[in-house]
This record gives sequence, structure tokens and C-alpha cells, in this order.
Amino acid sequence: MAKILIRNEWQESLSRRSRPVTNPSTLEKIDEVPEGNAEDVDHAVRAAREAQINWKMVTGLEKADLLHHVARKIREDRREIAKLLTLEAGKPLIESLDCVEWVAACFDYYAEIGRHERGSSLPPVGRHQVNFTIKEPYGVVACIVPFNFPLLLMSWKVAPAIAAGNCVVIKPPEVAPLSTLRLAKSFEDLPPGVINIVTGSGEEAGEALVRHPDVNMIAFTGSNNIGKRIMRLAADHIKKINLELGGIDPLIVFEDADLDVAVPGTAWARFLNAGQVCTSSKRIYVVEKVADEFIHRLVEHTKTLRVGNPIDPETDIGPMISEEQLKRVERQVAEGIKQGGKLLYGGKRVPGQNGWFYLPTVITDVQPDNLLFTEEVFGPVAAIARVKDAEEAIRLANDSPYGLGASIYTKSLETAMKAMEEIKAGSFWINDPLSDNDAGPFGGMRQSGLGRELGTEGLDAFRETKHVHLDYMMEKKDYWFPYKDRPIH
Repeated sequence: MAKILIRNEWQESLSRRSRPVTNPSTLEKIDEVPEGNAEDVDHAVRAAREAQINWKMVTGLEKADLLHHVARKIREDRREIAKLLTLEAGKPLIESLDCVEWVAACFDYYAEIGRHERGSSLPPVGRHQVNFTIKEPYGVVACIVPFNFPLLLMSWKVAPAIAAGNCVVIKPPEVAPLSTLRLAKSFEDLPPGVINIVTGSGEEAGEALVRHPDVNMIAFTGSNNIGKRIMRLAADHIKKINLELGGIDPLIVFEDADLDVAVPGTAWARFLNAGQVCTSSKRIYVVEKVADEFIHRLVEHTKTLRVGNPIDPETDIGPMISEEQLKRVERQVAEGIKQGGKLLYGGKRVPGQNGWFYLPTVITDVQPDNLLFTEEVFGPVAAIARVKDAEEAIRLANDSPYGLGASIYTKSLETAMKAMEEIKAGSFWINDPLSDNDAGPFGGMRQSGLGRELGTEGLDAFRETKHVHLDYMMEKKDYWFPYKDRPIH
């Protein structure tokens, strides 16, 4: 049985149950991990709580050295971690290698900005007084991570959380926990208890983490339904929450777009990681003037994409994570076609493949009320609508309760700025969809979440501000009691 990281030591889980981890390319079991329960969670939280007493006092320079050390260790094991990520999650190996590097870079980034500042000086309201703020850690942070980017989205939470002085308990996704456990070797030189991992289901281990009275903050990436449940449970203890939830992100191809760029860029923005990306372009709007040419080119480009064994360096698209996810996408595609969508390519499992492989799919003539535009389709399905002009494209892009990201292709600065100002989205990409920047905040508007990850905002998400008022001369104030001695003006 796989082991669980508690207090930076590899120990058998307190739970005797286990759950298998399946390779989505072959459907074979590749390992098993403990089915963590409330007792395991309590053990991990107590370890984190105890460690945080000292960790919050570690100097910024020492903390920076430790985070840089973590980044170096991750890079040393990059290929082994990446291969395991590909085996359990189905990502093409090249994507997994990129992902591990991004994880290391995130720890390097927060190593630096974590020691940059801890507050600010304020102008006082009286003589011989000093006012300033200090930013303090919350304490113990629960980091609950989804299956689509289990390492990257873990690092976006863990690196700033520990840089801010918190200690963490990670719950990796139940279907893809192995790469997190392997990457945990990079944490072994941190003080015991700073980072803890509990494997298991969301219903048991995840719920126990959210409910635990000694967990001060919950950082979660996942579905809106689970995010809403976390909000309700957190309310019982007024816990701080940071939520990155779903999105049905728009991508607009304006009439002046260079289709030699926009076509492959759109394909990548929709089919990356088999379409299992929160910010993938799930609603594609193409201005009528270029729609025929764009759609033709996109279909032809999609036909060239290689779907298969993700270990093969020539593979572009691997399998989906599970039979459950694949069946959901099959149902959504069937319903979307029933509601008027026109299937141009794909729309079925890959013939002759044993794993959870689904052909990259292109569907046009999608109307605003089509399920393909109103539900988040977490699979490789490009749903396209023709629009009359830029005004209609921007209006329809905003026609959603979500606001995670949005992408556009245009050469016009005026069009780009107008779309940027009017479209509600936490991230807005112009001519380069889905690119992340550790220094740039990431998060959603509307129902796509609360709070931000990455950037200085991502560090502040894990700190709370204390105002300090200091009078360095101890003297009685003339505005104290008794009021009879105070003149009224």
C-alpha cells in the first residue's frame, strides 16, 4: 500500500482502507493509496497546528532559502514526477514535464516575494505616535486540489501559504494522488508538520478537513457545487475561503484575426489536457466574415492532432481521467447535437483504444441556450457560434453566470481594449490564450470563485492584516473621562 506523508515522515495511514489508482490509458491499476478518514485528517491537522507555532516565526530569508531548496529538489526529480503524473492523469508527457517546471517556478517565485514585505507604515493621527500594519498567517490551511492539474494547482496554494507562515494539509484528487505523494519528497527538508498530505475521497477526507475546527482557511479548486458546499460548511466557523470554481470561458475570433495563428491557438486553448482545463475556451464565437474559413481550417487542423498513449512524445491529446468523465461528455455532446449543434468532426471514442480516449470534437451552429454553452463541458469539445459583428460577440461572451477567463484574437487595439473593458473575466488573454504568469493574479468573477491565486494577491490571500497603533510617550489624554473637564467647542 502507498504511504501517507504526515509530519514529513512516510508512515502508514491510520486508515486501513485503500483505494486504487487507475491508468486512464490502459485501465490497469497502477497503485493504491490509503482511504483517509476523519482520524487521519485530525492527525494531520494537529501536526500542522503544532508546527505552525514555530514556522510563523521563521525569518523571511530562511524561509526563502527553504522554498528555493524545494524548487531545486523538484527539478532534480522532474522526469520521474512527470512520468508518474502522465501515468495517473493521462497528460501527454511533454505537458507533464512543463507542469513540473511550472511547479518549481512557483516555489521560486514565492520564495522571493514572501520576504518582500510584511506590512506598511501609516501616517499617525497624533504626535509621538506610530501606526503600521503587519500581515499575519491564518494558521492551518486546507488545500483541496482537483484532478486536472494536481501538481500545479497544489503549488498555487501551498507555496504562498507556507511563504506567508501557514502550515498546510493537502488533499490531492482521489483519482490522481500519486504524483503529489512523489513530489512530497521535495518537502522532506522542511520542518516536520509544515506540509502534510491526506489521501482519500472528497466525501470523507475532504469533508473532514473542511469541518475540522482547527483548520483556519480552505483553499479549493473544483466544481461550483462543491465550492458552494464548502462555503456553507465554512460559515459555521467563519473560516476564510479561497475558491477557484468552474468556467465556461468564451473565445472570440474577430474579423481581422490572423487565422494562421488563431486556428492552432484555438485548438490548443480547447483541446489542451483533453479539454479538462478550467479556463479552456468552451464557447467559441467567430465573426461571420471569417467564420467559414476559420471553421474549415479548425476542422482540418483538428484532424491532424494525434490522440493516443501520452508517454509517446508525438501524442498531442491523451485520455480523459475516468469513465465517469467520459460518459458525461458523451451525454453532453449528444444533447448538444439534439439541440441543434452540427457535428463536423469527432463526437465519439477513439476506435480501437482501450483507455478513456475521446476524439477532439468540433460542433458548429451552437445557439446561446444550447447545453454546450450553458454547462461546463470538461472534455475536448470545440463548440462554435457564428456572430454578426464585434458587438454581438462581446454581448454573447458576457451571457454567462461565470467569469473565470476570456480570450480574443484581433489586431485592433481598439477592439481588444473594448472587449477587455466590457467582458467580465478574472483573466483576459489577447492573442495568447491560457498563458499563466506567477506574478499575475488568477481567479474568477461572478460564480467562478472568490479570491485570487498567484501574484502578490495570491500571497495576501493567505495573510490577514493587523493594525498597530503605538504611542511612544505614555501620557494621559485630554479626551478621556471625566468629560466635565473637557471644553465643548
